[in-house]
Amino acid sequence: MSIDPKDNASLIRIARESGEDAHVEPLDLGARVRELRKDRDWTLEQAAKKAGLARSTLSKIENGQMSPTYDALKKLAIGLEISVPQLFTQPQQAQVNGRMAVTRMGEGKQQATVTYEHDLLAETLTRKKMLPYRARVRARTMEEFDGWVRHDGEEFLYVLTGVVRLYTEFYEPIEMKRGDSAYYDATMGHNVVSVSPEDASILWVTSLV
Repeated sequence: MSIDPKDNASLIRIARESGEDAHVEPLDLGARVRELRKDRDWTLEQAAKKAGLARSTLSKIENGQMSPTYDALKKLAIGLEISVPQLFTQPQQAQVNGRMAVTRMGEGKQQATVTYEHDLLAETLTRKKMLPYRARVRARTMEEFDGWVRHDGEEFLYVLTGVVRLYTEFYEPIEMKRGDSAYYDATMGHNVVSVSPEDASILWVTSLV
């Protein structure tokens, strides 16, 4: 299937059918590809090689002289390390606000529970989209929890020290050591215990929805 680079209806349909829920504001495909290439400071030859396309093919796409097949669009997206919808859409937030927070060791806001000791990080930033915190895992058995922990959003866990066992509602327990990580749906019941002689420490990052 070929896509007319100036056919807005086709661009919208391809973007939406690619499996991502994106707000699509169709652009000139050739101009968008050129912009993405130049943002990476790539020559035509470099971009074509990364996408597995001929230089002449990429040049024609950028200049609106060729209707690319969907296979070519996928190759372009993979070569540019983006999703297919991003070939047709500008970033939803073009303005850079420059927010940053630095939390030094020991400066995190502490919250202790029976099973964990939390150091909340980046506390000075409001309206965050992620909640990062370092946790000392005090629990040794599932019986120390009052049922499953569950909440909205998704969660990333990274083991900093010690060995932990991650229990989840729908999977077998997983033993994890320093450097291991897991990403999971936080609405699924989950608990973490330390299985090393000392309390383990982990980094948790929770999405805020």
